[in-house]
Amino acid sequence: MLLLQGTSIKYYVQERLLLDIGLLQIHDKQRIGLVGKNGSGKTTLLNIIKGEISPDQGKINRFTSIKLVPQIKNTNIRKSGGEITQVYLQSAFNESQGLLLLDEPTTHLDYERISWLEKNLHDFLGAVLIVSHDRTFLDQLCTEIWEVKDATITVYKGNYSEYADQKALERKQHQVAFEKYEKEKQKIEVAIRKQEERAQRATKKPKNLSASDARQKGAKPYYANKQKKLRKTASAFETRLAQLEEVKKLRELPPIKMNVINEQAINNKIIIRGEEVFGKMGNNLLWNPFNFHIRSGEKIAVIGSNGIGKTTLLKKIIEEDQGITISPAVKLGYFSQHITILKEQKSILENIQLSSKQNETIIRTVLARMHFWDDDVYKKVAILSGGEKVKVALAKLLLSEVNVLVLDEPTNFLDIESLEALETLIKSYKGTIIFVTHDRMFIKNVATKILEIENKEVTVFNGTYEAYEERVKHPQKDKNEDQLLLIETKISDVLARLSIEPSEELDAEFQW
Repeated sequence: MLLLQGTSIKYYVQERLLLDIGLLQIHDKQRIGLVGKNGSGKTTLLNIIKGEISPDQGKINRFTSIKLVPQIKNTNIRKSGGEITQVYLQSAFNESQGLLLLDEPTTHLDYERISWLEKNLHDFLGAVLIVSHDRTFLDQLCTEIWEVKDATITVYKGNYSEYADQKALERKQHQVAFEKYEKEKQKIEVAIRKQEERAQRATKKPKNLSASDARQKGAKPYYANKQKKLRKTASAFETRLAQLEEVKKLRELPPIKMNVINEQAINNKIIIRGEEVFGKMGNNLLWNPFNFHIRSGEKIAVIGSNGIGKTTLLKKIIEEDQGITISPAVKLGYFSQHITILKEQKSILENIQLSSKQNETIIRTVLARMHFWDDDVYKKVAILSGGEKVKVALAKLLLSEVNVLVLDEPTNFLDIESLEALETLIKSYKGTIIFVTHDRMFIKNVATKILEIENKEVTVFNGTYEAYEERVKHPQKDKNEDQLLLIETKISDVLARLSIEPSEELDAEFQW
């Protein structure tokens, strides 16, 4: 059943055409993810569909009730951001069974509340249109992805991962088309050059031809005609070249190597150690004492529900609080959501250079990864959007004279393209990163160690998020593997001792 139809939709921001959509249709039970860069018009489109904004041209026909849950909500100092978002979402589920529009619904939600939201959306009887940078969330729910790019919408069947696969295939196809275009272009250009060279030679009298012979044979008109024909052929090639449909080369990101201070001195060494570290907020115990250590180069995700003490743990590390020892070779850099490390009246490039000894080529390469191209680096920070400021602050930290980054919710306000760019940068960063985020795919793609705070206990897991989830799902299997490892270690120890000092007791122990 058709719930909504829009035709010939155009919407301008000043003189810029933000949206230009020929046909827009939403049917019953559709689960649509709306993706695109920050500023591409996603939130504007939701407001047009709801009727909060009127398009400059075109028409929207609505055949059902529509409920919009906005990204910016009324704040309540007595409730957390997650609690406020959940109230809005519960109200939407209670009111609407038609079309539900969600603008970044997972912002401020912890894993428990995201699971609650996913279940409610699976059970929802109407259609859902979701703007979200949470790729795991889009994978769990969506059956198609709408990409907003260059004012138009392209529809891709499947969830976000399937959309990403299709985009990767498009890039490969584009590269093949570009190489074919370049080959054909070069072929035609060579042909034009050859014809021009032959035309030039056609005007010259042959060396072995006397003047009297040339007059008798009418050489001048002959070579003039020959030159004319050759130039005509060259002109035909030029026309063919002009008609050749241009395929532009995709932007290639150069390889990147960010120098890290004291890299050799701390390589593969324990640089932060925690012994009997406990967490309290006033009289409230956040977690019981626990021990941990961090090696250089590790990427550690601190996970857990909202209000459980993740940011408190980060601050304890930064302040080298009781029980925490940090190597003198460690230089810490801290990112918070308040973004206090940027100078508003200085340019992007100047902000980076204030705290970096990296050369400008490396700085520009990192900024290009964050999609600040060419003259973008001269923009003043004051005119940037919230998401752009986050990207500059993260680039500034990555390029600073530090070797351990502590990042508190770095993924908030970043679009998916920027998230994936940040993942690439973090993977290539040789320093250590300790971070808090609710973005499950970001953790999955980046983390090499997990610290989970739950039920006032901190669990330290050496391994990826996927391995951690597997252990949570199959704890007995993990216990068996631990026991097997202990047995194998004991066997190795006994074998080593047998080889040095054989005895009947050791042999019996081994046989047992």
